[in-house]
Amino acid sequence: MKPSKDISRLIEIMAALRAPETGCPWDVEQDFSSIAPYTIEEAYEVADAIARGDLDDLRDELGDLLLQVVYHAQMAEEAGEFAFGDVVQAITTKIIRRHPHVFGDDEARSAGMAKGMWEKIKAEEKAEKRNARLARGHDPEDHGKGFLDSVPVALPALTRALKLQEKAARVGFDWSEATPILDKIEEEIGELRQALANGDTASIKDEFGDMLFAFVNLGRHLKVDSEAALSGTNEKFRSRFHYVELALERSGNTLEKATLDEMEALWQQAKSAK
Repeated sequence: MKPSKDISRLIEIMAALRAPETGCPWDVEQDFSSIAPYTIEEAYEVADAIARGDLDDLRDELGDLLLQVVYHAQMAEEAGEFAFGDVVQAITTKIIRRHPHVFGDDEARSAGMAKGMWEKIKAEEKAEKRNARLARGHDPEDHGKGFLDSVPVALPALTRALKLQEKAARVGFDWSEATPILDKIEEEIGELRQALANGDTASIKDEFGDMLFAFVNLGRHLKVDSEAALSGTNEKFRSRFHYVELALERSGNTLEKATLDEMEALWQQAKSAK
């Protein structure tokens, strides 16, 4: 088995890894649920390579992510459900359908993307998917029956909070401006203080979640993506902490031996230096 730029070689490699008698024991025992966390992790590593501007890493991480798609497709093929080619066909069909102003006939291309066309196309896709599920004897509502149930549970919590809020806002369930949300946040902080005073662990968790949800809502109204904002803060914290680490090292000290006051003083230096 030799490396190749042809996608068929990657599919062959995955089939070999999953072969019951001759494959890799670890790969053979995996299923959709056990592989899903790796799929999510690889997507984050792609985003990380992009954020760092490292195109060499991006090439490799995109390969790792592609492997995840091939992995799931291979398991589905073994179950007699679909193969990698069906995945490719599904996405190419969707893209062509959703861009009639690019791939349609002369009339469609000249007209451009008409207002309301996107919603119409997605409604048609949803109806087709519903009919296909019915034909297979499945519940026609693949994500549940509620208005918000189409928002994937597996999304990062901050992103899912944003998606839930955005969808609820489409039917008018929303604040009219940001200011009242600040009041809501102060209310949630008060309830968290009360839960802390009571020592109620379950309530503390619940109120803390409510506070985070309110902050996501505030960010949405301020046109600030909570996931991106927190990501930026995470990197800022990492960078400043590394400054402290290096400063201690230069003075012959270490993180383990330094006092909190010493680290705090260096932290303030790091804030001034940036």
